[in-house]
Amino acid sequence: MDAFNGSINSKLPGVKTSIFAVMSKLAIDNKAINLSQGFPDFDVSPELINLIAKNMRKGLNQYAPMPGLPILRERIAEKIYKLYGAKYNPDTEITVTAGATQALYTAISAFVRDEDEVIIFEPAYDSYSPAIKLNRGIVKYAKLRLPDYHIDWQEVSRMISHRTRMIILNTPHNPTGAVLSKKDLDKLYNLTKNTDIIILSDEVYEHLIFDNKKHYSLSAYSGLAERSIIIASFGKTFHATGWKMGYAAAPERLMNEFRKTHQFIVFAVNTPIQYALADFLKNEDHYQGLGVFYQKKRDYFLNLLKNSKFKPIPTFGTYFQVLDYSNISDKKEMEFAEWLIKEHHVASVPVSAFYHKNDDHKMLRFCFAKKEETLEQAAELLCKI
Repeated sequence: MDAFNGSINSKLPGVKTSIFAVMSKLAIDNKAINLSQGFPDFDVSPELINLIAKNMRKGLNQYAPMPGLPILRERIAEKIYKLYGAKYNPDTEITVTAGATQALYTAISAFVRDEDEVIIFEPAYDSYSPAIKLNRGIVKYAKLRLPDYHIDWQEVSRMISHRTRMIILNTPHNPTGAVLSKKDLDKLYNLTKNTDIIILSDEVYEHLIFDNKKHYSLSAYSGLAERSIIIASFGKTFHATGWKMGYAAAPERLMNEFRKTHQFIVFAVNTPIQYALADFLKNEDHYQGLGVFYQKKRDYFLNLLKNSKFKPIPTFGTYFQVLDYSNISDKKEMEFAEWLIKEHHVASVPVSAFYHKNDDHKMLRFCFAKKEETLEQAAELLCKI
């Protein structure tokens, strides 16, 4: 076959392989403990596994309805109401997705048009910007302010224009572990009222929140819920990131447009897992205790590191801990992260990778969704530095 010699005008010319894939490969190549990519190394609930197998054996292996199984959407609506007092119609306002990243991409594709502006907050999860650019939108970068990674709402106010189509929020926030407050939502409401701005709210770590903080879901805020698409993740909630299962919740007029796009990106998602999740969600204990579960892991990891030269940045949610290494080295974050893998066999993610210009603050993100022995082995190596 003749080689194709035509030129390719890339739609994402500056985009390289995801930092998570890069650091995980480095971890494998150097036999390092992988605290970089965000996945648990402990087992999924045997009950949930058995439910999936049961549904497979029952022959429930063909296409589910495009929006998701009705029974699962009903359970999701019940869950949202129990947690936040927000009512969503399971028939018209909830869609089951192939993970949160697909839901985010679908939402951006459904609403962002040529030269629409979308405001994101850096450090930002790495899928936001490429999805906006693929849909010919313009990314506007607001910076979370150190040392606690808070939003500068005056900066956001200056960035809003007549072309602003969407604002993307993430709370609890990956990679920093910061969480939005009621005051944040009040300011967001005041900035967006009487506009056509859509809010895309990435709430995949909604259950992983610590220190008696409260998760302020945009679904519960009258005045914001009406313009918001809420994204959630079963993979994060039930320690099964490889299943790629999530959902979106939004008012019907927004969900109508979301589903138009969703059906041509993935159409429908895994049928037996949907049935299993519907059964599993009957017991709210399966997700209500996750904050306590992960706070213990965070505290255990930090206690192991108390005699190290790393300085922890307070994290109030997610299963990530940012550590400041400025007392150890002047190396740039990527260089230091590579050195840490090759010389000390612990993998992390440089926080600079979550900025479009690789802003460098001597910060690394570590995943503590691991067994105690994994955290012990990693901390022992980190404390020797």
